[in-house]
Amino acid sequence: MTIVVDASVALKWVLREPGSDAADALLDDPDLMAPVIWLAEAANALWRRVRIGEIITDEANARLSELRNAPVATFAIEPHLSEAQRLAIDTGHPVYDCFYVALAMHHRTYVETADRRLASALTSPLIAGRVRMLGM
Repeated sequence: MTIVVDASVALKWVLREPGSDAADALLDDPDLMAPVIWLAEAANALWRRVRIGEIITDEANARLSELRNAPVATFAIEPHLSEAQRLAIDTGHPVYDCFYVALAMHHRTYVETADRRLASALTSPLIAGRVRMLGM
């Protein structure tokens, strides 16, 4: 089955932390996808970890390189811009996260996330079942 993964899940592939085993299990799925912004979001999260001293620059660079080789099909955001904006307005959640949901809706699947804010913000009946917490 096709699954949309977000950057919070992808980061667990390269940083050992709670939920990494559940994220690793998703790598067995041959049809992982994400909007093209997933790598930018992951790079930003790695940058933050360097800034707060959790990892060093070389480690961030190596982890980003691993993510670039992850088996995730990336999709352009432009076809999903209107839907992502509508979801953001309806839910009060940022557009960049809503791209994942818009992509999932388009492909009749769901988003797997480790982002509790995302999962709790997108509870509208119109998108019920489109966002699932990692490991649940």
